[in-house]
Amino acid sequence: MSFFDQLESETSEARERFTRIPVISRALAEGVPMDLYVSYLGQAYHHVRHTCPLLRAALDRCNSEDRALAGALREYILEEEGHEAWILDDIRDLVGPATVEHTIEYEGDPPVRALVGFMYDAIARRGPHAMLGMVHVLEGMSVQLAEKAAAAIAGHIGETPDQGFRYMMSHGSLDQEHVVFFRDLVNDISDPASQAQIIDTANMVYYLWGRMFDELDQSNEGASRAA
Repeated sequence: MSFFDQLESETSEARERFTRIPVISRALAEGVPMDLYVSYLGQAYHHVRHTCPLLRAALDRCNSEDRALAGALREYILEEEGHEAWILDDIRDLVGPATVEHTIEYEGDPPVRALVGFMYDAIARRGPHAMLGMVHVLEGMSVQLAEKAAAAIAGHIGETPDQGFRYMMSHGSLDQEHVVFFRDLVNDISDPASQAQIIDTANMVYYLWGRMFDELDQSNEGASRAA
């Protein structure tokens, strides 16, 4: 079994739990309200803005034996630079500049803060391969879910997917190429400790990212009842 297949197998339970999260199922089937979608973008901003700093932190941890990983991290940095600005543009297009300012000033809800903090710690304490666990989850789920969810949400709120959905649409078909690149990269990793870093990190990211969606859904339900 290739390591990519092993990674898929050993994260399958966490992945299945993630895809069964009610708000994700609803978003794919029928879309979600504008307020909930904008809230999601606000949370996404606070992990996406750390993507390149995390990649650089992982790059700084690479040693002479990590040349392939270091090269891949450099490519990821070039690919991911500026994506947080796309999110702010989407928010501005949908609800205006005031919400953009609030998004920037806010640090994100606890699950997002925990996710970002966990990733910095995993890279610093365990090693640079931990970053590939996060890449596996975010890019893998984006390919499976992003474009379909964007189309459903746009239909629900009466927008077209080219207005307020640049970030989500860019992380659909585009990331299919990244998944192939990722599979080839991890299949060349044979060190058991490095493999364990990737698997453990991926499972944690599924859990923490899933909590972000759960809490967004609960907050939106609470706001709806209060209204």
